[in-house]
Amino acid sequence: MHQHRGRRAVSAIALAGALLIPVFSAAAQTPADNTKVNKRDRAKEAATADQQKENSSDRDLTQKIRRALMDDKTLSTYAHNVKVIAQDGQVTLKGPVRTEDEKKAVEAKATEVAGAGHVTNQISIAPSKDSKN
Repeated sequence: MHQHRGRRAVSAIALAGALLIPVFSAAAQTPADNTKVNKRDRAKEAATADQQKENSSDRDLTQKIRRALMDDKTLSTYAHNVKVIAQDGQVTLKGPVRTEDEKKAVEAKATEVAGAGHVTNQISIAPSKDSKN
C-alpha cells in the first residue's frame, strides 16, 4: 500500500518536472537585453530615478504626475510605469510605452502638471509583442 502511494508521488513529481522544463528553457533562450538603455543612463548628464530630489515641491510634482498617469485607465501598464524624475521643477520622463499616442498622452499629462517647457520626454516605444527582434 505504501509502495503504491510512493510510486504515485514519484510519478507526479516527474510529470511536474517534465512540464516545467520547457518553461525554464524558453526563458533561458530569450534573455532581457537592456544594454542600450543602461549605456544611455550612465551618461553624466542623464537623469536617473536616484537623482529624484527630496524637496517637497519636486516630490509633490512627481506625485501629481504619477497620480494623473495612474488615474487614466486607458493607458497601458507600460505607460503607468514610466519613470517620472523631478529635479528643481524640471521633469524627465523615461521608459517604454506601447504607442506614439501613449507617449504623447503621458507627456501631455506631465506638461499639464509641470507647465510648458518643464518636461523632457525621453520615452521610447516598446516593440510590439508580435515583432521578432
